[in-house]
Amino acid sequence: MLRNPFRELDAKNLLHSSDILKKQNDYRKIVNQRLSVVTAVTVLLFMVIAARLIDIQVRQQDDYANKLEIYTMKRQVSSTPRGQMLDANGKEVVRTVSSISVTYFPTENATSAQQWELALKFAKQFAVSAEELTLRDLQDAYITLHTDANGNNDQANFLLSAAEMKLSDDQIYQLKLERITKEMIDEELDETTRAAWLVYSAMEVHSQSSHTRVILEDIDEETIAYLTEHKEDFPGFDVDFSSWKREYPYADTLRDVFGQVTTSKQGLPAELMQYYTAKGYEMNARVGKSGLEQQYEELLSGTSKANTIKYDEEGNPIFTETNPGKKGYDLQLTIDIDLQQKVDTILRNVMEQYGGKGNRPDMDRLFVTLMNPNTGEIYAMSGVLRTDGQLINYASGNYLEGYTPGSVVKGATVYMGLNEGVVTKDEYIYDAPMQIKGTPVIASFQNHGNVNAVNALRVSSNIYMVNIAIRLAKTTYIPNGPLFIDDASSVFKLMRNYYSMFGLGVLSGLDVPNEQLAFKGSNETPGNLLYFSFGQYDNYTPIQLLQYVSTIANGGKKIKPRLVKGAYGVNSDALIYTNDTEILSTLSGPLDHLNTVKEGFRACVTSNYCGSAVAAAGHDIAAKTGTAEVTINGHASTNASLIGFMPYDQPELAFVCSAPTSSNTTTATTRLQDNICTTEIMPQIVKAYYDK
Repeated sequence: MLRNPFRELDAKNLLHSSDILKKQNDYRKIVNQRLSVVTAVTVLLFMVIAARLIDIQVRQQDDYANKLEIYTMKRQVSSTPRGQMLDANGKEVVRTVSSISVTYFPTENATSAQQWELALKFAKQFAVSAEELTLRDLQDAYITLHTDANGNNDQANFLLSAAEMKLSDDQIYQLKLERITKEMIDEELDETTRAAWLVYSAMEVHSQSSHTRVILEDIDEETIAYLTEHKEDFPGFDVDFSSWKREYPYADTLRDVFGQVTTSKQGLPAELMQYYTAKGYEMNARVGKSGLEQQYEELLSGTSKANTIKYDEEGNPIFTETNPGKKGYDLQLTIDIDLQQKVDTILRNVMEQYGGKGNRPDMDRLFVTLMNPNTGEIYAMSGVLRTDGQLINYASGNYLEGYTPGSVVKGATVYMGLNEGVVTKDEYIYDAPMQIKGTPVIASFQNHGNVNAVNALRVSSNIYMVNIAIRLAKTTYIPNGPLFIDDASSVFKLMRNYYSMFGLGVLSGLDVPNEQLAFKGSNETPGNLLYFSFGQYDNYTPIQLLQYVSTIANGGKKIKPRLVKGAYGVNSDALIYTNDTEILSTLSGPLDHLNTVKEGFRACVTSNYCGSAVAAAGHDIAAKTGTAEVTINGHASTNASLIGFMPYDQPELAFVCSAPTSSNTTTATTRLQDNICTTEIMPQIVKAYYDK
């Protein structure tokens, strides 16, 4: 019979049963001890919490009450005066002056209906004009104010079918806008209602915004007096004596370059909304929306003034200043305003005398910019536009519009030919008309015979430039035969790379918003390649031409042009921001090649090929003319230009003059003689510069 081992184990356990009972008693003791510890800790924690609550409710009650008040308190933010703009000599060219405005901050618990009634009352009393309302504004007003036959507001729902009412809110809104016509608006919204809507929109603008709502700007004394005496009739409205506005001591001079600032009603421009809100701007903040005002917004704008708002027993807001804010910084420009005005006057006088007359029926704009080629400081930037019988300043056209430049680009072409080794300085190429099969004859304005690099620039040889392009393409000219170029695009690319080293065909980096690149041709045929070599294909802006000639003048450094030197601190002579000279790139080829180009530019002046008036102006000018054939209004016309620098040995001034479609002459010789930049404009400007 087998032995049961479990029975033996049970017997042994029975022998020690008293020890088992003893262990159970030990467990009870341990549990009781742990419960006592937990209870003690819990009591201690409750005592700490109670002590903390007593401390908060008794000793720190005032501190936390203040924090709660600050957290829940409403704030009002308003802009401080904007920084001014000074010319290179410290003269104010854009000034900030005090202005008085009517502002609004809603009373406590004011309803939309109450605000609308208040807007109606205000519009009637102060003869508010609604001229600035757009069609979209009026459509919004129509939707908001429309009532049905029973006088109930129906949000213009009558314009939609039952099925359309089931669309999304955005779709419904868009359908309403599409169906509200000007006739419907004229029938329902009279002038008073429109004016009231303008006021109401300003009162309601971004209701969650803490920024001051400006209702009327730059008000007169009569409005101030009436509103002050009848303040109780217009709850929430107030007279703000700390407002400001822009003034321009030199009238329209450079206004398009200085740019504009939005009004409080306009607030952030739609196209810049995302940028400015990311910077923490309120939706109705006044900001620069163009020109230097936009480019240097963060320096000019200053720090907003802040008030805290409490309400009295009647619900009227009470303002307490918590941050006085800080005025914006003053910009110092590179512009010499006296020289600027002289250049403006010269362009206006030339346009008045010649524009639209004789052989210049299409001449409607002129541009001139003067710059230090070593620093990039622009001394004057001028433009004039003839439109609808009036002349307006158009200085920004120097960087907003591009034109076919003509022969002024030949300096870059010669440098490229020398640097690529396809021509040498003293090699002669015979200048005579070239006939390529299937294309018009290519020629200079007259046959020049043998010309080298310097003479090619002096006499403005088209044929010399065409030969450079042909050699770059590694092909040969065959009279009356076709021109075989396997890959014209690669030669275009090479040439554009060289031109861009000087600043042609690329943005100059001028410190303004929206600088334009101008036209770049895409039809890269062998024929266009040849015309490209002497400036008859791609377009360039005057500021690009200026950067190009400055690169030649200063020895091969492409300098970024600039309109601003720096910014001064508030009530301080200390510069807090400097816009220093910046070299964007440097020509890598031998300096001798660039000196050859400079010799050619100087020879153009001394030999009268740049015009006798330019030669007579003195001051060792080096220059290059350009006349490009263009078509306007179905007939041929000529873009005239002149670029240069002076004095030749140590240049201190670079210039560009551009006169698009400035003559309708037919022969090349006459076009050169009719280049108004050489005959009229630049000789006067050189004299004005040195007289100053």
